[in-house]
Amino acid sequence: MSGGAGGEADAASTSGAHGSFAVDAIAFWAPTLPGWTHARAAFRAEEAPLAVPAKRPAPELLPAAERRRAPDTVALALEVAAAAVRASGHDAATLPSVVTSTHGDLAVSDYMCATLATTPTLISPTKFHNSVHNAAAGYWTIATGCREASTALSAFDASFAAGLLEAASQCSADGRAVLLVAFDVAATGALATVAASEGLLACALVLAPAAGTSSVAAVDWTIAREATDAPALRSAAARSLAGNAMSGALPLLETIATTGRDDASTLALPLSRSLALRLTVRTLAAAPR
Repeated sequence: MSGGAGGEADAASTSGAHGSFAVDAIAFWAPTLPGWTHARAAFRAEEAPLAVPAKRPAPELLPAAERRRAPDTVALALEVAAAAVRASGHDAATLPSVVTSTHGDLAVSDYMCATLATTPTLISPTKFHNSVHNAAAGYWTIATGCREASTALSAFDASFAAGLLEAASQCSADGRAVLLVAFDVAATGALATVAASEGLLACALVLAPAAGTSSVAAVDWTIAREATDAPALRSAAARSLAGNAMSGALPLLETIATTGRDDASTLALPLSRSLALRLTVRTLAAAPR
């Protein structure tokens, strides 16, 4: 009797939306963990984060002049997107993309607001065109010659979970691989009092409808009608990055990094006050990326 009742309660708590995807590749960048190989080892407590933070990445996709002018958001997004696609073996020009950021470029937004309030005629055209939320997505599609669909979204604290759900939904509905890119940068100026974020953090995942020979994880997902808090971070390395607004990506990345080969782990990422994205993550016997 108890098993049946539990099953009915669990079924009642789900929305009916569910699916699965494989993770063909992961890329990661933070100043103290510049790369997924380093981050994975640090999340497993096998290595320590860098004592001297790395300099901002310089994505090779951009010409030298554009590389110098590109804001941190664009540099981060292109760095991890290119690394994930390269590791996955997919062609960047054929991949639809979902780009998610909690706040977009806070430094550019603060500059725009401050300049408009004081000397509006001195607005920089370059800064202006980098102020839109889909700037990084635009740079990526232009640099790679990709004409596939591109989605830029934000959902405040649930931005990573919402981006993952969007990418997973597209992957399932269209039966094709999708690139997910997530990033946030430090808050500056007056915006720092209302939009908290520290440092630089970005990650990218290439999702595929089914696992291939080089896939690193397989994930089943369900939307549940439940209130949940963000999962606690288990490693000191992950906790050191928790001040960034895209820290919502860390529980999944930490789970993939620490779950044993061919084992499974579960977690729930909050989507709203009453919805959560439940994930069952199974690592595969592919070499770590």
